[in-house]
Amino acid sequence: MNRENSLQKQTIFKFIDDHREEMLTLWRDLVNQESGSADKEGIDKVQAKIKNFLENEGAVVRIVEYEQAGNLLIAEIGSDRTQSPVLFSGHVDTVFKNGTIEKRPFTIRDGKAYGPGALDMKGGVVAFLYAIKALNAAGFAERPIKVLLAGDEEIGHANSNAAEVFVKEAAGCIAAFNCETGFVDDAIVVGRKGVGRYDMEVRGVAAHVGNDPENGRSAIVEIAHKLLAIEKLTDWQAGTSFNVGVIEGGTVPNATPDYAKIKIDVRFADETAIPKFTKQLEDIAATTYVPGTTTTMTGGASFKPMQTTEGVKRLFNLVKEVYAENGFGTPNEKVVGGGADSAYTVIAGVPTVCAMGVKGGRNHSPEEYALVESVFERAKLLADCVLNLNRL
Repeated sequence: MNRENSLQKQTIFKFIDDHREEMLTLWRDLVNQESGSADKEGIDKVQAKIKNFLENEGAVVRIVEYEQAGNLLIAEIGSDRTQSPVLFSGHVDTVFKNGTIEKRPFTIRDGKAYGPGALDMKGGVVAFLYAIKALNAAGFAERPIKVLLAGDEEIGHANSNAAEVFVKEAAGCIAAFNCETGFVDDAIVVGRKGVGRYDMEVRGVAAHVGNDPENGRSAIVEIAHKLLAIEKLTDWQAGTSFNVGVIEGGTVPNATPDYAKIKIDVRFADETAIPKFTKQLEDIAATTYVPGTTTTMTGGASFKPMQTTEGVKRLFNLVKEVYAENGFGTPNEKVVGGGADSAYTVIAGVPTVCAMGVKGGRNHSPEEYALVESVFERAKLLADCVLNLNRL
């Protein structure tokens, strides 16, 4: 590290140490503003707060508005700088329903932060926002800094074109840091599986099971056959797995059920698998096990896989070096099954590392927690990685 970078790092680390309470306040405020994926109003309020924060740091901010999804935020600082931009990315929606805050507001106990989205991923948002703020305070002007924040990541951008926006806006960046949920063992994600979501709905014929049983056509029996057929499709060697996670149907025990539905989750390692498993599901939907029933299928791939490219490997090695230089530990590279928008920055040709947000566990559950000290450590790590991007 040259002398200028060393001085900037000292300034950055001191800035973060001096603004710990301010960071915790922002973290609390973001968590206590509910923003479940179905709560467009709440999501948009979070985006507006972040927009104000970034504009105060000199960013030009654009909001991509959606009618049926939370808005997407795009920001850039120093667009006139000559070197390639660095990108921070993530999302502000959570999986929790409105009213959760009343029961579980942001709380710190025994060094852990609790609350809906504290880990996934509002803590990560705070970490990169203060990395940016600290870089500004240190006079960093080497390259533009970009931010992409989705408002509907948890539902796979079902009602928006956010995936396409990520690919377009990330193009040309030297590196991307997706500040998704971090791991307590310091694992950094360098690859992710893609995610497919499908619904199958069966229509049967209702009948009284005592007076007219022979004329009933059970939608539940039909969907049960399909469920078992789907479970047999899993191919661990190819990295494609199927899970029927939700089943519903019927009304009362003394009537043949005329409706049933299942929700299917598919995880896949290779984008080329999409046509194959889609055809497999279509074939099962088209097969009739109970005469007189009909089946419809909807859905598709909601996340493409994050591929572990050579650029991804180089960026991970830089993160590992910066970790060691600062005594933060020894990160290991990890490939996980969960989808994220880091897939799209890799598709854009940008070296990307994921799970760079605050560390914790139990995300998507009432016990979700984040390690408080990690928000300060990760802000420092992100900022120092930016200072050293010329080593890529």
